Amino acid sequence: MMTISLIWGLAAVCCIWVIFGIRRRKAGEPPLENGLIPYLGCALKFGSNPLEFLRANQRKHGHVFTCKLMGRYVHFVTNSSSYPKVLSHGKYFDWKKFHYSTSAKAFGHRSIDPSDGNTTENINNTFAKTLQGNALYSLSEVMMQNLQLILRPPGLAESKSAVWVTEGMYAFCYRVMFEAGYLTLFGRDTSKPDAQRALILNNLDNFKQFDQVFPALVAGLPIRLFRMAHKAREKLAEGLKHKNLSKREQVSELISLRMFLNDTLSTFDDREKARTHLAILWASLANTIPATFWSLFQMIRSPEALKAASEEVNGALQNAGQKSSTEGNAIYLDQVQMNDLPVLDSIIKEALRLSSASLNIRTAKEDFTLHLEDGSYNIRKDDIIALYPQLMHLDPEIYPDPLTFKYDRYLDENGKAKTSFYSNGNKLKCFYMPFGSGATICPGRLFAVQEIKQFLILMLSCFELELVESHVQCPPLDQSRAGLGILPPLHDIEFKYKLKHL
Repeated sequence: MMTISLIWGLAAVCCIWVIFGIRRRKAGEPPLENGLIPYLGCALKFGSNPLEFLRANQRKHGHVFTCKLMGRYVHFVTNSSSYPKVLSHGKYFDWKKFHYSTSAKAFGHRSIDPSDGNTTENINNTFAKTLQGNALYSLSEVMMQNLQLILRPPGLAESKSAVWVTEGMYAFCYRVMFEAGYLTLFGRDTSKPDAQRALILNNLDNFKQFDQVFPALVAGLPIRLFRMAHKAREKLAEGLKHKNLSKREQVSELISLRMFLNDTLSTFDDREKARTHLAILWASLANTIPATFWSLFQMIRSPEALKAASEEVNGALQNAGQKSSTEGNAIYLDQVQMNDLPVLDSIIKEALRLSSASLNIRTAKEDFTLHLEDGSYNIRKDDIIALYPQLMHLDPEIYPDPLTFKYDRYLDENGKAKTSFYSNGNKLKCFYMPFGSGATICPGRLFAVQEIKQFLILMLSCFELELVESHVQCPPLDQSRAGLGILPPLHDIEFKYKLKHL
């Protein structure tokens, strides 16, 4: 009897869901995919392989369609020619809502939107002041110093420097970029130099533990379901409290400005403010680390790329009156010289084109009509409009042989930056979008490219580099992080390095 009652109860729930839980497509709206699972909708299919899911729906419905994902209705625009049109509807979009709420869920702070009354700080103004112009140059200079101290530590014995070291390339990039990035943002405690290294390595472990569950946090799962990650997050935040940062020297302008902001209306306590610092740490590293790996891996794996990059870096150092050295002499290129490295720029762009899977999201502030070249579509308030640039990055019409790494893909016939790409004979305004777009474009993108370039310069000028397996296959992308930016490799690749003796 109990079993029969349970069956009828489940049947009733399913009927209610069918009647009230499924959205009905209205006239003028895009084609709709509700999915078969309540609340989740198409989320499982999308999550298993976003690119193939979107391609399949593109073939079925055309360039614009709607999917239910985790209780939200997402309108995908898949034609790259339409991206500028989408962005021109900015007055109808609330780009803050999704991003600020996601940050609050993942890092455990309340909303940082000034309109919500918790703070008067406009975080985007802070980024603009500290990640552009002279502030960017100063930040990059400190990053270069830190990278050199990590890659070529003072007092390294000559016997050790002459030995080949074998290491996982992703693990190597993770370790070096995390340590250099952490020190660049949050400075160093010079009163405890011996404890500095142990602190960084401990923070690195905690960062990995927390970052591992980040996709689940973005999906809405509470962090308390992940006990170890929750503990790791709190330890990271503890180290970023004001009382700890105030003991450190060379704290970046980005962080010091936030530490001493005259925010009299702020309701954040020290712990909550530290969690917003942690959000900045994550944003500065979570995509830069895999981007660094892919840039290094693709460059070493391609003999032509390695040769062209080495020649460019050696030429730049010679023109600057410098040379590679294992004797501890610092390498320094000014901003003009750093900006005149088109081969490195092309290598980085091509590596990111092949590995980026960001989801560009806007929330509709009100009902409106989205006008595109191939039609107009009615959008409901609180729905999400999404661009998935990986569709564009792997489009053979735009990028012939799109799955092949071509180091000079972004170079023109004169060896300068190429900016003309076409689809169906039409020149594209949007052809490369690993950092987002419009109002949601990554504010730290210039610094990210700069630090990857600095890393490659040091690796090329100071080390001999080899893959352990010379003809190793490219590792697959970790699709579990699709939508978050640069995808890491599913497994590591071993490589060898040793300091050059000139």
